[in-house]
Amino acid sequence: MNLTESFGINTNIFDTNIINLAVVIAIVISFVGDALKSLLKNREQLILSNIQEAVKREEEAIEKLNTAQQKLTSSKQKIIEIKQQSLVTAEIEKEKYKKQTINDIERLKKLKQDTIIFQQQKAIKQLSKQVINLALKQVYKKIENRYDGLFQNSVNNFYIALFRNYQK
Repeated sequence: MNLTESFGINTNIFDTNIINLAVVIAIVISFVGDALKSLLKNREQLILSNIQEAVKREEEAIEKLNTAQQKLTSSKQKIIEIKQQSLVTAEIEKEKYKKQTINDIERLKKLKQDTIIFQQQKAIKQLSKQVINLALKQVYKKIENRYDGLFQNSVNNFYIALFRNYQK
C-alpha cells in the first residue's frame, strides 16, 4: 500500500459532497438536535405550566361563578322575603291606620255630641237664669205694688206654716 494511494484527495465531487454533507448533517443533528431538544423541552414545560395555570384559573373562575350564583340565589330569596315582609307590614300598617281613623272618627263624634250637649246645657242654664231674673223682677214689681200690712202678714204666716211642716 502506497501512501499516495491510501491518502489522497478525492476528486469526485459527487462522492465528496455526499460524504461532506453526511458529516455536516451528522454534526448539525448532533449539536442542533440537542439544542432543539432542549428548546422543545423548555417549550413543552412552559406550555404545560401555562395549561396547569389555565386549569387552575378555570377552577378558580368556576368556584367564583358558583359562589356568585349562590349569592345571587340567596339575594333573590332575600328579595322575595323582603317583598313578602313589606306586604305584610304594609297590610298591618293599613289596618292599624284604619282602626286609628275609625277610633278618631268615633272620638270626634262623641266630642261633637258632648259639645252639643254642653252648649244645650249652657243655653238652657242661661235661658233659665234669664227667666228666673225676669220672674224675680216681676215678683218684685208685684210685691212693691202690693206691699201692705195684710200681704206682709200672709207671707209671714206662709213661712211659719212651712217651718212647722219642716219640723214634723
